[in-house]
Amino acid sequence: MAVAERQAGEDGIPPTYPITVSVNGKEHEATVEGRTLLVHFIRDTLGLTGTHIGCDTTSCGACTVLLDGRAVKSCAILAVQADAREIRTVEGLETDVLHPVQKGFVEEHGLQCGFCTPGMMLASVDLLEKNPNPTEDEIRHGIAGNLCRCTGYVNIVKAVQFAAKKLQEDGQGGGT
Repeated sequence: MAVAERQAGEDGIPPTYPITVSVNGKEHEATVEGRTLLVHFIRDTLGLTGTHIGCDTTSCGACTVLLDGRAVKSCAILAVQADAREIRTVEGLETDVLHPVQKGFVEEHGLQCGFCTPGMMLASVDLLEKNPNPTEDEIRHGIAGNLCRCTGYVNIVKAVQFAAKKLQEDGQGGGT
């Protein structure tokens, strides 16, 4: 953990900490209050608003990002806990072309209002990197921490199946 840059004084101002994080392959240095949630750091400090805030209680998964390659709910992690770590947000999926998971959500109509979509996509990427050929049940289990109030999940499952097939056809297995 970083050394406190400013100590809490009698004025009640919380201490701040310098952090350095790699987000979507780009290094960022910032000073954050110890209580700053990673989701707020991503959205407010870095301006990456694809990471959504849905509940602030870890219930919905809209804030899911990849932290060192693992899907986590960024509303449950402090920004200081991400110091010296790698974060990937939904903005980091697309390069010159859509990521196969993004393409799957488009082709299989895996989104309606789109609010859960960024978190759902990152949970799907995490799943496919661990299991390049998941069954329907494994997909449902892999996205279980992400709530969608619009789709009924059928097309989301189809989107992940599409992405798995596309990744295999492209010789990427499950890795990206």
